[in-house]
Amino acid sequence: MYEQIGERYMKRSTPRYQYSFFSEPEVKDSYDVVIIGGGVHGLSLAHYLAKSGITDVLVLDKGYIGGGGSARTTAILRSNYYTAEAIPFFRESLKLYENLSADLDLNLLFDQIGRLDIGHSESAIYGLQTRADFNRLLNVESYMVGPKQISELVPSMDLRENKLYPVMAALYHPPAGVIRHDAVVWGYARSAKNMGVHIVPFTKVIDLIINQNSIKGVKTSDKEIAAKLVVNATAGWASTIAEMAKIRLPISTHPLQVAVTEPLKPFLDTTVSSANLHVYAYQTDRGEVVIGGGVDAYPSYNMRSGLDSIHHLVSNTLKMFPALRDVRLLRQWSGLCDMTPDYAPIIGPVNDVDGFILTCGWGSWGFKAAPMAGKCVAELILTGKTPELIRPFKLSRFNNGKMLNERASAPAAAVH
Repeated sequence: MYEQIGERYMKRSTPRYQYSFFSEPEVKDSYDVVIIGGGVHGLSLAHYLAKSGITDVLVLDKGYIGGGGSARTTAILRSNYYTAEAIPFFRESLKLYENLSADLDLNLLFDQIGRLDIGHSESAIYGLQTRADFNRLLNVESYMVGPKQISELVPSMDLRENKLYPVMAALYHPPAGVIRHDAVVWGYARSAKNMGVHIVPFTKVIDLIINQNSIKGVKTSDKEIAAKLVVNATAGWASTIAEMAKIRLPISTHPLQVAVTEPLKPFLDTTVSSANLHVYAYQTDRGEVVIGGGVDAYPSYNMRSGLDSIHHLVSNTLKMFPALRDVRLLRQWSGLCDMTPDYAPIIGPVNDVDGFILTCGWGSWGFKAAPMAGKCVAELILTGKTPELIRPFKLSRFNNGKMLNERASAPAAAVH
């Protein structure tokens, strides 16, 4: 099936259609590829499929395009992960982000302001030093800095030694940065649609059409649509789509809370994260301070913010930046994170259902992964072969004992 699609499109080098970005196409009865999920992962895949010549593609979303998890991310980008499997993947994804504005012909406002992972104890510093060593071995710029360098990078941080959480050292990752999430989503959508991809919002997939363990299409709230391949790119809702194929994914969905302050004069020129305090923060170009932290301990699809979680974020942020104590919060929200037991994604085909592909389980770092995930899944569809970078992330690892351990790379956003 993959070979049939790939061979047919390899013979055609130019897109068939040109669409106005805001026009909504008439949905056909059949497509080569149907992507469920109109967020950054679904649209990234659509973009790279179209660039490779596969344009008979339909992207469906039950709400606004980019209105789910992609609208609720803090859009921090980095590649200083922990395992030998994840580091190369996110390194290449960050490289794609560095050139994405040119690729999409759109200013994505990518600001590589760097990142500091703060160590407040000897054990925390040991873990950060281990990450730094792994990063250097795999060609990721990441190294340890002491209080003096930290004070130069973040003069506003409380560096007093006689406090409960002293700032003893930090892992510094200069290539990290922040990006406009809405620009990335709309850039991918515009590019894919201009190359002939059909993108349809407000169309809910209510079932998958499967015959003899092979995907045949999807059933929406409006009609049945035939498809040779169906991709599940629905982030926090990935397990509900998989259940339609009678597949139980090892995923639990947890809300992640975020808050934003009123605008302030520039004082924070890098991203700061603390695993001990379970909080991270950065300042936007508008002067607002974005504060995030660990996902909620309980599984839920509720995207309303809770007072307890916001109180936790605020109180722990003040331990690093006490000067913010009189600053007001402007707004708060939460997004859904699809968490796996080993904190690594699930990406690739499903053995039990031919033609059903997963790109999910990204947890709290899905936005960082979107370019490389889309490119790799597009290569999988075009060639029928799983790219080397995503082979460790197969669903089958949960059955054969080859699980990963990526929690250590993002403990500030882990389940506690």
